[in-house]
Amino acid sequence: MQTKAIALLSGGLDSTLAVKLILDQGINVTAVNMVTPFCNCNSQGRCESKHVAEQFGIELKVFNGGDEYLEIVRNPKHGYGRNMNPCLDCRILLYKKAKQYMDETKAAFIFTGEVLGQRPMSQHKQAMNLIEKEAGLIGQVLRPLSARLLEPTIAEQNGLVDRSKLLEMQGRTRKPQMAMAEELGINDYPCPAGGCLLTDQQFAIKLRDLFNHSDKVSNRDMQMLKVGRHFRLNPQAKLIVGRDEAENTKIMQLANPGDLLFTVVDHPGPLALLRGEAQAAITPAASITARYSDGKNCDRLLVKYNRFSENHAQEITVAPGGDEVIAQCRI
Repeated sequence: MQTKAIALLSGGLDSTLAVKLILDQGINVTAVNMVTPFCNCNSQGRCESKHVAEQFGIELKVFNGGDEYLEIVRNPKHGYGRNMNPCLDCRILLYKKAKQYMDETKAAFIFTGEVLGQRPMSQHKQAMNLIEKEAGLIGQVLRPLSARLLEPTIAEQNGLVDRSKLLEMQGRTRKPQMAMAEELGINDYPCPAGGCLLTDQQFAIKLRDLFNHSDKVSNRDMQMLKVGRHFRLNPQAKLIVGRDEAENTKIMQLANPGDLLFTVVDHPGPLALLRGEAQAAITPAASITARYSDGKNCDRLLVKYNRFSENHAQEITVAPGGDEVIAQCRI
């Protein structure tokens, strides 16, 4: 029977090349990917793992990280890598889900596009061994791009994979992968940076603020972090101000019953959303909303606001917020 293997497919160049190497050995590959609120699609909104799976004609199984992943981000057992990225814990969770699927489908092994020494926290031998151990996958994870620099896996020892056809890449340079991709005619792949929002410094600051002020967060809260300018008005109140029409629409879609929505009367401007203990924050919220309208140079502006779940609007006249106010509140 044809050997089955599970690919951990991010859709980046490394995992794409790993899939190609294993397919070329006549192995039946199924790809898996874990979706989290922090995945960052490319500028066209394309899901890279799905794109690669379609190119190779292989099945893609997508897992949702869900609340389990959010708890890992809040309290990672092995700490953070860059900014708020729980690199080791994230991979352990993905490996556990892949192992469960491997057992269900009776696949022989799992493989990844990891390159030895490429990432300082997760792609060195000690970290790789730790991840495999905690996921219950000792000896069952093949890394085709660096395999000949690592101990042979069970699949190699049993002759399911020809080790001589695997590679010995290492280090942070991507030149060998890019040269290999050119040779194979693979030219439609994303740049290596920007795949996870948790590594982005500004996003991490907003996420840390949310965790510091909220005992319970949801995927909906995570989506809101991707939109607009964020302001902490007091420990219980936060304001999100749209930067363009698309963000105004997104903010409206993510609003919860009870949120207050602000718009400036008589001047084009943003939609702003106030969440939390709103009463004491209405005036500064209106002032900041006014600051980002076309009437920001006026002495006073009329701002209307209403609860998302109600049609009745109230009005307040405020001076647009000054630079000092913006600097104090901006997250």
